[in-house]
Amino acid sequence: MSADLWPPIRLTLQLAALSTLLLLVLGTPVAWWLANTRSRLKEVVASLVALPLVLPPTVLGFYLLIALGPDGLGGWLGGPFGLSTFAFTFEGLVFGSVVYSMPFVVQPIRNAFEAIGRRPLDVAATLGAGPLDRFATVAVPLAMPGFLTAAVLGFAHTVGEFGVVLMIGGNIPGETKVLSVAIYDFVETLRWREAHILSAGMIVFAFLVILAVSLLARRAAVRLP
Repeated sequence: MSADLWPPIRLTLQLAALSTLLLLVLGTPVAWWLANTRSRLKEVVASLVALPLVLPPTVLGFYLLIALGPDGLGGWLGGPFGLSTFAFTFEGLVFGSVVYSMPFVVQPIRNAFEAIGRRPLDVAATLGAGPLDRFATVAVPLAMPGFLTAAVLGFAHTVGEFGVVLMIGGNIPGETKVLSVAIYDFVETLRWREAHILSAGMIVFAFLVILAVSLLARRAAVRLP
C-alpha cells in the first residue's frame, strides 16, 4: 500500500476524534436546553444549530474561512499566540468540523432527553437530588443511546467532510489533507488505485455507521416503556 495513504487516514481519525469530543461537550448543554426550555428563542436557536444541514458546504466554508482569517475571529484569538490566522491549519479544521457537524450531535441527544420526560427527574427531585445530580445520575444514563448515536454520527460526518474542510483547510499534506481531499487529489492526478482503496474503505465505513445507528435505535426502542 502506498505510503501516501496513511497520513490522510491518520489526520482524518485525529480530526474526527477531537471534533466528536468537542461536539459532545458543547452540544450536550445545547441539547438539554432545547429539550427543556420554554423560551421563545427555542426555535431560533434550534434553527441556527440545524443551519449546516441545508447550507451548501462551500457557503459555510467560505464564511468560516473569513471568520478564521486575520480580519476575523482567527486573527483576534491567534494574536496573543503570534498567529495571524487559523485558516489552513489543523485547528481551523477542528473549528469548522465542530460547526458543520453540530446538528448531527445535538439532535439525537435532544431527542433522547425529550423521550425521557419529566417524571424520572421529578421523582429524583422528591428524593432530594439537586439539578446537577438529576442531570448526571438520571438524565444522562437514560439518554445514553442518544449520546452513542450522536457520537457515531458526529464522528462519521467529520470523516466524510469535503467542501467545508477544502475551503478552510486547503490541501496541505500532513496538516489539512484529510481523506476526502486526498481522494479528490488522487483522482485529479489520475492515481486511480489509491482513489479506489480510500473510496472502498469509505463505503465500508459508511455501511458500518448506518448499521451501528440502526442497532442503537432498535436498542433504544426496546428500552422505552
